[in-house]
Amino acid sequence: MPGTTSSASPTPRFTRRTALGLGAGAAAALALPAQTASATSRAPKLPKLDAKAWLIADNDSGEVLASYNGHRRLPPASTLKMLFADTVLPRFDSTLKHKVTAEDLADIPFGSSLVGVQAGTTYSVHQLWQGVFLRSGNDAVHVLANMNGGVDRTVAQMQARAKDLQANDTHVVSPDGFDHPGQLSSAYDLTLFARAGLKNDDFRGYCATKVADFPASGSKTFQIQNTDRLLTGQGVTPYEGLIGVKNGYTSHAGNTFTGAATRGGRTLLVTVMHPESGYEAVYEETAALLDWGFAAADKVRPVGELATPLSEQPKSPSTREPHVAGAGPAASGTSTGSHGDDLALGGSMALAALAGGGLLALRRRAKPTGRRRKA
Repeated sequence: MPGTTSSASPTPRFTRRTALGLGAGAAAALALPAQTASATSRAPKLPKLDAKAWLIADNDSGEVLASYNGHRRLPPASTLKMLFADTVLPRFDSTLKHKVTAEDLADIPFGSSLVGVQAGTTYSVHQLWQGVFLRSGNDAVHVLANMNGGVDRTVAQMQARAKDLQANDTHVVSPDGFDHPGQLSSAYDLTLFARAGLKNDDFRGYCATKVADFPASGSKTFQIQNTDRLLTGQGVTPYEGLIGVKNGYTSHAGNTFTGAATRGGRTLLVTVMHPESGYEAVYEETAALLDWGFAAADKVRPVGELATPLSEQPKSPSTREPHVAGAGPAASGTSTGSHGDDLALGGSMALAALAGGGLLALRRRAKPTGRRRKA
């Protein structure tokens, strides 16, 4: 079952292409089995999960503590709004006012989650972002996208931002995360989006906001509540130390969630995609992984690292971190969680040897010198 370690320990298998492709940060991109990189008896066992893919990482160091199908490309639902915020949030002052037009609200997919934006009403950018983060409002997304030059321009910018973050499993079709054909991401990429977003104080503030007053007609307002149940405690136990970040649901994607929490000075990121055991499972499995991560963080070796954004790497070609091996999307549109002949690996002892020595050594030699609503 996903989320459990295997008793077998197959021998790691490398091809020449794999060895040549491993460079700085390569461990981050490999879609490793659901193992921690340690066989020590001090490490707690991973919880039993039934999500199609998940990943847990340390926000500060970027170390991936464990993952399952981390690069499997799946519909992201509204968690893709994290990339939308990473891309568009810095472009507008939060105090800027905008009077919404009918054109701003055109082409919102039928069945979308809405915060209640009305044509003819003036909103601040701050209020629109509250609508995006708290209610996952596709109406607020489309208004901001049109303020940004249109949906097509925004999609192109989001794809460029994903490339900069080395989120190579992601294909953006629309900024709202709705079930558009070909719109895909992965647990690895969604974790990158959250990590990048949390560096922005406004992003961090919005995803941690539980309730807000949103404009209605005239001078009236109505209260909106964050749909992140681990934050508000609606239907599940609120998670102590939770920061945010973003949940999502569509009938096609199922439930998806990326969360971040801080305890004892450590911040962990968890992404859970498409659990099969019920609506609350995405929150329950996220909480279980966070509990495991806080207990295991100093007792396991990481299985990889989150990639550093290209824009944050040294500009000199001689010192720039090479392309992350294995980070590209699978040719078929979904991956199985391993990269074919690039790498076959199983068993915690094998993984410990690889993550503790083999991959890291290769990386060092390669270096020349972080109610149910539709999305």
